[in-house]
Amino acid sequence: MQHWTGIDAVPAGFGPAVVTIGNFDGVHRGHQAVLQQLVDEGRGRGASSVAITFDPHPRQVHAPESGMHLITGLTDRVQLIAESGLDALLTINYTLDFARSTAEEFVRRIIVEKLKACAVVIGHDVRFGAGNHGDFETMVELGRRYGFDVVGIDDVGHDRRWSSTWIREALHAGDVSTAAEVLGRPHRMRGEVVHGAARGRELGFPTANLSPESTGIIPADGVYAGWLVDAAGTRWPSAISVGTNPTFVGVSRQVESHVIDRPDESVEDFDLYGQQVVVEFVERLRPMVAYNGVESLITQMNDDVAMARTILTADASAA
Repeated sequence: MQHWTGIDAVPAGFGPAVVTIGNFDGVHRGHQAVLQQLVDEGRGRGASSVAITFDPHPRQVHAPESGMHLITGLTDRVQLIAESGLDALLTINYTLDFARSTAEEFVRRIIVEKLKACAVVIGHDVRFGAGNHGDFETMVELGRRYGFDVVGIDDVGHDRRWSSTWIREALHAGDVSTAAEVLGRPHRMRGEVVHGAARGRELGFPTANLSPESTGIIPADGVYAGWLVDAAGTRWPSAISVGTNPTFVGVSRQVESHVIDRPDESVEDFDLYGQQVVVEFVERLRPMVAYNGVESLITQMNDDVAMARTILTADASAA
């Protein structure tokens, strides 16, 4: 997949293309259905399939005070979109100046002149252009004017429309199983492994601590079964702690992954510091609670590891 970062990066003379637009936060199963339709339309028309997305997310620009966090960072979004099989992705730097473009200006300048669209694939709830004044009917009218077809995609989902909102709700509740159902895969975070307080190592449970700058929404506080994927692509079964660890005072909120059942349990032979890793959340084991002393905490951590091992053995078998 070609990835163009900026409108000017689109090669001269590119086209014809079948195009879709969206934020694609999470690249969930609803997005995947749109991208599959896009690829199919492109092949059927003998045209390239191209998705247009935005970075940063428009809400982060228009309402920075909201503190909005993305389900997936740009690195994962690009990777997941590429897995859909489309030909190209255009990432546009979203600014207040760009946001002033009218619906027609956006379509004419990018979809028509740059990408030479012969068709646009969009959901019926699409909004685009200054003030989000452009909608599905606007796109149909612009298609008549500029000579491209508009293919509408109906909502998809089981019991409820698959959406980024649903995923956010699930993650904020710690329900990573529901989030995975909507995503079509486990929710993931990506970040650098940094030094922490080494408290886990002192207790016999060394952890890889994710940097506060890591991408991906942090689920609700608690302990989870999941996977750590190291820089070499090896997937390690893990018990993941999210929160402040209330047994100890003065601990900031963090995400820590304890890899279980390594062939060599020595910390020195498993140094992940400075590596970019991915942490995937499979199932929540329990909420984060305070324990009456370190011994009680260690007993619970052993139970957590045993439960995580059972869950992840089944998860690996089902994969």
